Amino acid sequence: MATYLARNLIRLNHGIGSQTAALPLALKNLNGTRNGDRGYATKGGSPAGKNIVYIDGVRTPFLLSGTQYSKLMPHDLARHALLSLVNKTGIDKDLVEYITYGTVIQEVKTSNVGREAALAAGFSQKTPAHTITMACISSNQAITTGVGLIACGVYDVIVAGGVEFMSDVPIRHNRNMRSLMLRANKAKTLPQKLGLLASIRPGHFVPELPAVAEFSSGETMGHSGDRLASAFGVTRAEQDQYALRSHTLASQAQQQGFLSDIAPFKVPGVNEVIDKDNGIRVSTPEQLAKLKPAFVKPYGTVTAANASFLTDGASAALIMTEERAKQLGLKPKAYLRNFTYVSQDPVDQLLLGPAYAIPKVLEKAGLGLNDIGVWEVHEAFAAQILANLKAMDSDWFAQKYMGRSGKIGVPDINKWNAWGGSLSIGHPFAATGVRLATHTANRMIREDQQFGLIAACAAGGQGVGMILERHPDAKL
Repeated sequence: MATYLARNLIRLNHGIGSQTAALPLALKNLNGTRNGDRGYATKGGSPAGKNIVYIDGVRTPFLLSGTQYSKLMPHDLARHALLSLVNKTGIDKDLVEYITYGTVIQEVKTSNVGREAALAAGFSQKTPAHTITMACISSNQAITTGVGLIACGVYDVIVAGGVEFMSDVPIRHNRNMRSLMLRANKAKTLPQKLGLLASIRPGHFVPELPAVAEFSSGETMGHSGDRLASAFGVTRAEQDQYALRSHTLASQAQQQGFLSDIAPFKVPGVNEVIDKDNGIRVSTPEQLAKLKPAFVKPYGTVTAANASFLTDGASAALIMTEERAKQLGLKPKAYLRNFTYVSQDPVDQLLLGPAYAIPKVLEKAGLGLNDIGVWEVHEAFAAQILANLKAMDSDWFAQKYMGRSGKIGVPDINKWNAWGGSLSIGHPFAATGVRLATHTANRMIREDQQFGLIAACAAGGQGVGMILERHPDAKL
């Protein structure tokens, strides 16, 4: 049965918002309203009036889980990202005052993976580090946590990053077996131990896998993507078309050398040096159309090709005050200007974080839609991207769910994820935020743009919006 949102959104596709019903890649370049001036580079960007800058970011190649990284551990990938950041920026490790690092599915042996990776990379034992989890926006949170620490004057130089390792996720005994094992550990006498042994049943040996469903709803994100596609009238053809666009642009960027944030990795036991993402595959519309639904069968529209795939990877970025960067002779790529986090209904609106975060962060920055020259938006599913764009282009949705007088509109598609996105490059959950930030900074330089906007959805019905501004001294 259709949910409340799905029922109401029939109006969006057949009534008030019918002008967006056929919105695939023909994304209309509507005029945004600019509320501020573009002399922003001279103004302090934080609440404390400090200019906080993004020096640079790096990442391991993003690989399909179960491939060349499969024998490593998460902190191995994070260690490589941290060492690569040091090598690329030339920062002295002892100058880093704090490390914030994101992860989603934790390896129990390295629960504070930021600290373990930092120690393995040779950072000072006196450099504190903590690990953050906020689903797919964990390294966005790592960056903005660093921004907050700098803005408050606690530190000047921070490394932020994230890692995800889907090749080896923790699988534990079920609760009955765990309870029995804990009681066995406390048993003192042989009869007590034998009694516990005799109570074991076959069901005790059924393992407990990491949750692939939302805890609050019990629904997988893929099912939510399918429902969102249905609610907003996003067709299978539109989703496949968008997925093909993502892979095509990523392939072009890879061939042209634009993905310069990648730090080649010589993995022990693997002969070749890994220097590129391995999930980028340019298919044909006919090939994509042959794939069967992955979640809602047989009528769903989300498939393995128009959804992001399980990925291993890590990332890291260096942020600091502009004053400290000048003292150290570093050339920042961007100012970290504004950010906001949003949350909404985790059932019907699980993946609509960008639609809520984008207008909010633009208002914080005093900017309009057309002031943004670079858009980097996380692609969980093609359906999610297209549904968010339709929501942004709907007066009804803005008024009904966002308390706004009217729609914000949609950006110029030519400025949107021009180097591909998570559908093609890959999505190691906690590492993606830094990848988005580095691509934003690098694209602003290469495309000669002043402002870039990052947005992403996350599990739990949450989302992020961030504004970066190109630094006057920025160079690739």
